[in-house]
Amino acid sequence: MRRAAEEAGQDGLVIVNTCAVTAEATRQARQAIRRVKRERPGARIIVTGCAAQIDPLRFAEMPEVARVVGNAEKTDPATWAPATSGRVSVSDIMQAGPPPKAPSEGVEDHTRAFLAVQTGCDHRCTFCVIPFGRGPSRSSPPETILSAVRRLTDKGFREIVLTGVDLTSYGADLGDEIKLGGLVRSILRAVPRLERLRLSSIDCIEADADLIEAFASEPRLAPHLHLSLQAGDDMILKRMKRRHTRLDAIAFCAELRRLRPNMVFGADLIAGFPTETEAMFENTLRLIEDCGLTYLHVFPFSARPGTPAAKMPPVAPALVKERAKRLRIAGEAALRRHHAAQIGKVLRVLTERGGLGRAADFTCVRTGDAAPSLMIDVAIERDEGKALSGVRVRGAATPAGVTVELSPPALAYDTALCP
Repeated sequence: MRRAAEEAGQDGLVIVNTCAVTAEATRQARQAIRRVKRERPGARIIVTGCAAQIDPLRFAEMPEVARVVGNAEKTDPATWAPATSGRVSVSDIMQAGPPPKAPSEGVEDHTRAFLAVQTGCDHRCTFCVIPFGRGPSRSSPPETILSAVRRLTDKGFREIVLTGVDLTSYGADLGDEIKLGGLVRSILRAVPRLERLRLSSIDCIEADADLIEAFASEPRLAPHLHLSLQAGDDMILKRMKRRHTRLDAIAFCAELRRLRPNMVFGADLIAGFPTETEAMFENTLRLIEDCGLTYLHVFPFSARPGTPAAKMPPVAPALVKERAKRLRIAGEAALRRHHAAQIGKVLRVLTERGGLGRAADFTCVRTGDAAPSLMIDVAIERDEGKALSGVRVRGAATPAGVTVELSPPALAYDTALCP
């Protein structure tokens, strides 16, 4: 968007790309818009993203907002031409066509490149409004993606992260029998110079056989997955309209860990979903240990108007908050255990800004004065809480037969700082 606006000769714009995954995210977007206007009163504020797509008039009514742009329109260069008129440019996302050319150039200031290979979602989880912000599932053609990976590798990016709204649905709309696993293996086969390939969040029940085989046989595929689990109780999963059971999640993690022993998992978990009893919550809490989860994204349930879950009997807000806190505490303990297990290992780390980097399993490692975008080996000596530290193994090649842990993915973010 920034590039398209600059190429159209636009300046003085502030583009706010909103999120709608929770009601709190939408509230914070409106708060951010007001803050930007106070700090930069002369700026023209353009609002886009999922919250703007779902409720454009609410943002258009804000006096701080110059224009509201839909998700289909925001990637169209014509949208950013100075002559473009209309305060609200939002079309019916359910009628959106194929996704645009893979956005291989949206990598300014990043140490890794993010490649959106899929967008939209055909599922209807009872708590979620994202399908109404992104539309139906659409996939970029494999040849377009391979071309983008080659360009990014030529530019010097050592790591590429494949992203999507429902990444494991990749290829379902293409009709040529390729799925995510086939895409992953095609990329690694076609671009041998790419040092590391990552996946963002996936749905475990949709993982295809090729994808599982890729984790077992492809050392350049980072041994880390962030799973969209949401809960660990079968009744709650059913009321969420999820497609997996508790045992499905446990079996998936166990099988991948059997095939790739250094596999590390993160997960999204919702605390306080409507009708959740203490016993149901305990099932979710135990899932952290049963699946061997290390990195948690914990969401206190946030009712979205118009969703089926918003009509279900709610859990008391104080209890929702307390359960979310218990999940976070359990997640912190899991991370400490993981950190302790890394002491004495040599981790291959992709350096980032701010003297930090990530290993393939998403371990955060201090890298000292190393420049960003390097792959370095670090002998881990200490756990400093949020990051590990050690001594750089300068100029050392990986010994034959020794597995070096590879730097983990950035999930939904490309942050220079570890959480």
